[in-house]
Amino acid sequence: MPNYKYKAQDKEGNIVVGFMPAGDEQDLHEHLKKKDLMLVDAKDMTKTANYKPLKAKALAEFSRQIGTLMRAGIPLVRALQMLSEDEAITPYERKVYKDVTREVMQGVPLSTAMSSMVGVFPQLIINMFKAAESSGGLDATALRVSAQYTKEDHLNAKIKSSMTYPKILAVLIVIVVAIIFGFVMPMFNTLFEQMKTLPLPTRIMLAISDFVVKYWYALIIGAVVLWLIMYFMKKLPAVRYALDMIQIHLPKLGKLFKVIYTARFARTLSSLYSSGIPIITCLDIASKTIGNLYIEKQFKQVIADTTAGEQLSTALGKVDGFVRKLESSVRVGEEAGSLDTMLDSIADDMEFESERAIGQMVSYIEPLMIVVMAIIVGFIVISVIVPIYQSYQQIGSL
Repeated sequence: MPNYKYKAQDKEGNIVVGFMPAGDEQDLHEHLKKKDLMLVDAKDMTKTANYKPLKAKALAEFSRQIGTLMRAGIPLVRALQMLSEDEAITPYERKVYKDVTREVMQGVPLSTAMSSMVGVFPQLIINMFKAAESSGGLDATALRVSAQYTKEDHLNAKIKSSMTYPKILAVLIVIVVAIIFGFVMPMFNTLFEQMKTLPLPTRIMLAISDFVVKYWYALIIGAVVLWLIMYFMKKLPAVRYALDMIQIHLPKLGKLFKVIYTARFARTLSSLYSSGIPIITCLDIASKTIGNLYIEKQFKQVIADTTAGEQLSTALGKVDGFVRKLESSVRVGEEAGSLDTMLDSIADDMEFESERAIGQMVSYIEPLMIVVMAIIVGFIVISVIVPIYQSYQQIGSL
């Protein structure tokens, strides 16, 4: 749905500027009319801006500087101007911050200005800032958001660095196999052609080697096409849903993924709820930050059950994809009347567990890939050594 920046006039003749999603300008006019506002001008921001999401690191730094500067007594507009003039930010970030600053200078609330940059700021930060603007604690909320995204960036960096070695191993496996089949095996063709019979592994290796030498370009094209098919298929909701469901039910690895998703959900829910946002809104936003479509789809029922009066802990306990510890911790928080404190505690605990889970995940993947490499190389060595050994036996028996 388009997001319009509108200029309207109230009954007293005052000009009001803001943002509102609407189907078209007529729909926008009807919505404003219900608020006793007359539309003067409208601009579809989704058509005039080409925005992309900011990374967690940039969101953390944006929130940290806003919170720090405002806590020091610097007005919001000046804080935004100082942020947009920072030499350490990228040109794209500078453009976004200047656009936000321009809107705020026109009297638009910060959360509204951020929401107008469609796709740049996640709903988590927009809703937390919106709640803070009502309560008057924007500086404290901004610092809390900064801590949230700093931890998220740390977790993402941990996953990325942990997967570096397995990726290198995977590339090495491909290179070793390509060299063996493309260059090493053909050297033995003359020798093997002189033998009357060859073992099955040797015949398989020779056939593969011959195919690689003759049709190497087809293999490259096929690999690229296969990667593109898989890339676009993963974007299909049905395929992604099935893959995400399989992911959390994998032996060993499934439990580790559950810990990571639980940690991400608990921290987001904790941040939102502590900002004074209604629990139903918290659940809706937090479910979209998990990163698993299978778990996210189950939150329609969680929200429906919670709205109907069911305890949050009971509703969360029905979700297939979270560790059981989340349900019990939330129940304790509900019974003690300190849900926000308990959510903070479980978030910290789950984040610690998620870091351990990442380490365990890598500890499973690395030896598995080494075993795969050993099997491939071993099979190739056997296919070469066995026929040579048999030929020596035949010579010795003469």
